[in-house]
Amino acid sequence: MPSDSSFLPPPLPRVKFKLQYLSKDAQAGSGHPSSKKPVTVLSSLKQQQIGFHPPENSLDKRIPDPGEERVMAVPQPTKSVPVKSGSSPDIDSNRLQSNSIQNDSPHVYSPPRGPQQTIIKKKQRSDFRFGKLLGEGSYSEVMLATEIHTGKQFAIKILEKRHIIREKKDKYVMREREVLSKLDHPFFVRLAFTFQDSEKLYFGLSLAKRGELLPYIQKFGSFDEAASRFYAAEIILALEHLHHLGIIHRDLKPENILLNEDMHIQITDFGTAKILDSNAKEVRANSFVGTAQYVSPELLTEKSVSKSADLWALGCIIYQLCAGLPPFRGNNEYLIFQKIIKLEYSFPEGFPAKAKDLVEKLLVLDPSNRLGCQECGGFEALKAHPFFDGISWDTLHLETPPALIPCTVVDGEEIHSVYNVDDFQGFDDGLSQHFGRINTGDTENEHSGNRPPYKYVLQITEEERKERIEKQRRENKWHRFVQDNLILKMGLIDKRKGLFARRRQFLLTEGPHLYYVDPENMVLKGEIPWSRQLRVEAKNFKTYFVHTPNRTYYLIDPEGNANVWCTAIEEMYRYTYQEQRESQQ
Repeated sequence: MPSDSSFLPPPLPRVKFKLQYLSKDAQAGSGHPSSKKPVTVLSSLKQQQIGFHPPENSLDKRIPDPGEERVMAVPQPTKSVPVKSGSSPDIDSNRLQSNSIQNDSPHVYSPPRGPQQTIIKKKQRSDFRFGKLLGEGSYSEVMLATEIHTGKQFAIKILEKRHIIREKKDKYVMREREVLSKLDHPFFVRLAFTFQDSEKLYFGLSLAKRGELLPYIQKFGSFDEAASRFYAAEIILALEHLHHLGIIHRDLKPENILLNEDMHIQITDFGTAKILDSNAKEVRANSFVGTAQYVSPELLTEKSVSKSADLWALGCIIYQLCAGLPPFRGNNEYLIFQKIIKLEYSFPEGFPAKAKDLVEKLLVLDPSNRLGCQECGGFEALKAHPFFDGISWDTLHLETPPALIPCTVVDGEEIHSVYNVDDFQGFDDGLSQHFGRINTGDTENEHSGNRPPYKYVLQITEEERKERIEKQRRENKWHRFVQDNLILKMGLIDKRKGLFARRRQFLLTEGPHLYYVDPENMVLKGEIPWSRQLRVEAKNFKTYFVHTPNRTYYLIDPEGNANVWCTAIEEMYRYTYQEQRESQQ
């Protein structure tokens, strides 16, 4: 993994220093001069990490300070114990005398200076300029922060001590820090530093500038096969590293997979992770953790968890990348759990065949039969699946990810848009060059004859409009969904979300508005938001896309009048955002 000099190694918790004088025999055996020299060693960190039992009402001492600046005084080579970041050294208590020196200074304990001394200055809140909120959790929030003296940006996770103690979340906090300190892989967020003040703890994490994976799935409906393959491969490499360290994530889902500036994944959120003992293959779960749509069946039936639980979640995520929705869905958690236990799911039309075979080998009720587990050949067998043909596993983190392009599957054929994800970062009028002018000539609809909708709105008087609204209220069953706006065009359209389609009644009205209604249950399901950034793109006689800043709507007209809809929407756009502006000048 490329190194970044701006990242400090994960600091150790506040520690006590104990001084021990070696006997002359010991000095001689280790090559020391005959005079006594103090040897500074660290007391066990494990007790510091789990010792949340200070005097009552002492909040500062209940939460160990993982960012306290520290001094390590190491003499010339002796049999001192090496200390690895994120781990606890095994110290022989018989070597330690009862006397100890407590770090009482508000800054740092400073023993006599020498060439072997290392001083790391503790960071504090005033070192940063805090910006927007990046995310929120049950007991924390993540803020964008810029380090003032370097200009470097971080995602700082802020945890309130009182809440942690009240909700007994201390073990989750320490577990997350312990896991982060162990990770050294490009597909995980990195812990750069930690510090605290009287009320809060701060974890400085590497910034994933592109945010969560989930909004991209929602924006595009689903990924095409190339993008699904690439991101599934990156998740697999991340899990391989995690499981090699004996760590189970236990809450793997698109919300916990971030994307860095180059669109590579950065897995995060290890508060519910499980660190296995060296010989343990599975452990008993003392509490339910995870998210309903991605939880493994063995956790629901046997209350046990193993590394295969992450492989189950991987299968759910690959399904979601390809189809747009997770495989197990329901109106509440109980119904979702029942479907998981019964392995009740199906593949929509257009789901890639190789991806289907892979998902079926991952979503297996018996955790010992899931592709990728030790009993089934491990990660090498998983990476050898035909779905990943062409993946360069050793250099994947150096490759340019495939462009995310709006895409849907109609009659077994992938239909792509003409632009990719980068266009969303600055979605403005300049994008019209991608689409051009939809010029289909005059078209008819049930209200305006051969006149474009915007001209129809302009040409009627207010009195005539009132009369037409009154007639619409009496005779048109869809009127109750449009908030007394005049309907300009309507019709049944198949609205696709990923590979799933729902037939909806679309209603284009003045305003402008574009409502869609469930025609069977007569329920308003939503409205496509209008803005200057809205664009329409006709793909063929039936299929057209409506692009908005946060989502692309894939629409199929079963009557084959996609161009008519595009023209109507575009003319309303021109009237609203161009001709109205010109008339006001």
